[in-house]
Amino acid sequence: MPSPRGCATMRGVELDQIICADSRHMREVDDGSVQLIVTSPPYNVGKDYAQHQDTMELREYLVFLNTVWKECARVLCKGGRLAVNVANTWRKPYLPLNAYIARQLIDLGLLMRGEIIWDKAASAGISTAWGSFARASNPTLRDVHEYILVFCKDAWKLEETHGKESGIENLEFVEWTKSVWRTPEEEIADSQKSVWQFDTHSRRRNGMHSPAHPAPFPLDLPLRLILLYTNIGDIVLDPFMGSGTTALAAKMTQRRYVGYEISDEYCAMANARIVAFDHPPVMEERL
Repeated sequence: MPSPRGCATMRGVELDQIICADSRHMREVDDGSVQLIVTSPPYNVGKDYAQHQDTMELREYLVFLNTVWKECARVLCKGGRLAVNVANTWRKPYLPLNAYIARQLIDLGLLMRGEIIWDKAASAGISTAWGSFARASNPTLRDVHEYILVFCKDAWKLEETHGKESGIENLEFVEWTKSVWRTPEEEIADSQKSVWQFDTHSRRRNGMHSPAHPAPFPLDLPLRLILLYTNIGDIVLDPFMGSGTTALAAKMTQRRYVGYEISDEYCAMANARIVAFDHPPVMEERL
């Protein structure tokens, strides 16, 4: 059913909920109904994800991801965006997972808008990677960054939107369109570069306990992406919702959200975080 602005709305699912199911089959979500997908897929390095095998062979892992990406492409509206946070965690040999995923999305017909580098050096610690220390025999690089791959469907412009205002501030727009994202302390000068830096746990927790999830991303990451790529009232989807960070960011910015999470434990955790979250919407401070 079209909205007043001409874009599809959800008919098969209630908005602002997390569906405890496998995102390879997002039957509840209508074709062309989502403005933005923000997600970080399982790392596949043996992290303790409930109800998910995180030790697949590479070929099996890529088949698994590609099935989810096909569903993502289906539910995106014309001009809708997909932002995928990727860490290259495979070693010996080093595997560029970001390149594999980018190739999958391009092969599905999505248009690549760019790549953001999330610089985690400030919180990386001083330990070194496995290999030789201070010797040339086998020095091993330590990744202190991750990638955010940004794609869109069929058109560069977001033509199907539920609102006219995103709520982003002018300086934020200037900074967050750079391809490096830096720490919050450096946002004013550098946050829209292609490398983004922020703490691995968000400074915006507001007294809440850190989520007991094996690989949470900081709240600032989906907040920036939502403010940059959607308008108020738009629909944000996360097919790997985990502890609910994307849903919290959507709630803070007056967007609607739908999430998928296969783990009963993480579904309960995410819903508890959302219920406990009493911070006023960011938009009330901006508009």
